[in-house]
Amino acid sequence: MNHTTLQALLLALVVLPLLGSVAALLPAPPGLRGRGPEQAVLRHGVTVTGAVLAAAIALAAGFDHDHPARMQGQTDVSWIPALDIRIHLGVDGVSLPLLVLTALLTFLCALYGYYNPPAGPSPKAFVSLLLLLEGGTLASFAVLDLMLFFLAFEMVLIPMYFLINRWGGAERERAAWRFILYTLLGSVVMLLGLLLVGLKGGTFDMVALASDKGSGLSHTTQLIAALAIIVGLAVKAPMWPLHSWLPDAHTAAPTVGSVLLAGVLLKMGTYGLVRIVLPMTPDGAHTYAPYLAAFAVVGILYGSLACLALARSGAKGDLKRLIAYSSVGHMGFVLLGIATLTPTGVNGALFANIAHGLITGLLFFLVGALKDRTGTTDLDQLSGTSGAALYGRAPRLGGLLAFGAVASLGLPGLAGFWGEMLAMFGAFEPADGLSRPAYLTFMALAGFGTLLTAAYMLVVVRRVCMGDHPAEPGQHPAEPGAERPALADVRGHEAAAWSPLVALTVLAGLWPAALLGLSDPAVQQLLAGGK
Repeated sequence: MNHTTLQALLLALVVLPLLGSVAALLPAPPGLRGRGPEQAVLRHGVTVTGAVLAAAIALAAGFDHDHPARMQGQTDVSWIPALDIRIHLGVDGVSLPLLVLTALLTFLCALYGYYNPPAGPSPKAFVSLLLLLEGGTLASFAVLDLMLFFLAFEMVLIPMYFLINRWGGAERERAAWRFILYTLLGSVVMLLGLLLVGLKGGTFDMVALASDKGSGLSHTTQLIAALAIIVGLAVKAPMWPLHSWLPDAHTAAPTVGSVLLAGVLLKMGTYGLVRIVLPMTPDGAHTYAPYLAAFAVVGILYGSLACLALARSGAKGDLKRLIAYSSVGHMGFVLLGIATLTPTGVNGALFANIAHGLITGLLFFLVGALKDRTGTTDLDQLSGTSGAALYGRAPRLGGLLAFGAVASLGLPGLAGFWGEMLAMFGAFEPADGLSRPAYLTFMALAGFGTLLTAAYMLVVVRRVCMGDHPAEPGQHPAEPGAERPALADVRGHEAAAWSPLVALTVLAGLWPAALLGLSDPAVQQLLAGGK
């Protein structure tokens, strides 16, 4: 595919959701109203996100897979000449999978929302915010100017705040405030680091700064800038101990909000580390890498232990909260891979990013469906003789939940395995100058974290999917009224929304080269400073 076509597709990816967001607020044309204006605007959301997904697939098909390290489809025009800020877009092997993942998850969320309209204020606002969120996220992965990256990074905060605050569950206002305050505070710190890199480096162009490999920045400047940027990105990642906004946000968010928060927004933090910190401030990255790895491993263990505590009987554990804490552990593997500063580790981190988006997105969809059917996500209510017992009452739903759980615990042959294994491989042989004994310790602790992950996921499957015979205690199954009412199994629109995630989880597990072949040349170039 020629440069002009790729350029047009990348521009369409960023601009279409923003135009669609504005259009969602306008009255629907008479011929498109369907059964009413609410249905019309929800259909509009599906149409726009479907068009964006089609553009993302076309972009992936037309991408020059023989040269994934080269920036392709670039648009580079001056925007604010006085500050040398340019509208610079481009895509390479690092950003392409994230663009496709974002487009896919947002389309599936719009499709799910069409058949399960969100309870709350106007659907117009819901669809408009969903498209604005998509536009900001896609822009974050596509822009190649530090100031534009910051603006896109900030753009997603407001729609997510309103999605949680207006369409969320219990304690949604508190959760939304914690989300916005944590992430805004992190963003302010990050902005200082980005400005320092841009002003001292003489440009805000990310490609030029990555190629310079920090040569225009003194050692002290790199240390200060890297620290500020890492702290800002770590809040979004989320890295322990800056993660405490995440469980509340996930628990309170509507299903669509949880899917996008876990599947897409968390990736912006780790993407920024790979795109900005590693190539632009290599001295700073090298200095802070052992600390980043240590915090990552604490996050792996902390997230797993928190999940085990929530999963035990009588703990009043919330299933959405448990999956949120599992994200802290899984993103710990991503951060550990990045902190090895090796191509193996960073490739593993990028692979784990995509795998986590697919698997955790599926799990949040399933938990949302379970809540719709049972009215609760409380594990104590979903287990035992009076609980869900999904294998007997809704076998396909139970089977999907078990599939998501074993994929999440890193079963070989599924997507969750490769990223975590490569991150630990990277820790086995870290970059030159990093303490190998320290990283071997990190690797061993991370390996123990995978055992804890398997433990809590299997406990969840046993408690929610398995159960006694549907008869109540003391009743014979043949007695009238002894059978519990059947739960609705997977519906057609749910199967349509979830099947792509299941298929891609299996495909990425069986054919990891599809992703690693894209990311590896680009990672090699980023770590080499473009040399």
